[in-house]
Amino acid sequence: MTHYTIIPEEAYWEQPEINDMYNEIEVGGILMQVRMEPGNRATIVRLLRCGLDDYLNPAYAPGSQIAFLPVPLR
Repeated sequence: MTHYTIIPEEAYWEQPEINDMYNEIEVGGILMQVRMEPGNRATIVRLLRCGLDDYLNPAYAPGSQIAFLPVPLR
């Protein structure tokens, strides 16, 4: 595939730092990437590890918000 652009090659392949914007959390055995919101809420960005039928669950659709309480690791 060929892509023609006037953007310099360095800028075209540059990747933004997304590690600061997103976190990974596990809810109900599903590992997901989320964007943290105020008040113990998070917006789902994508599912990272889950069962196939979890992709069809509208509660875990990207853009959905979830509420959670952080639990410290032991």
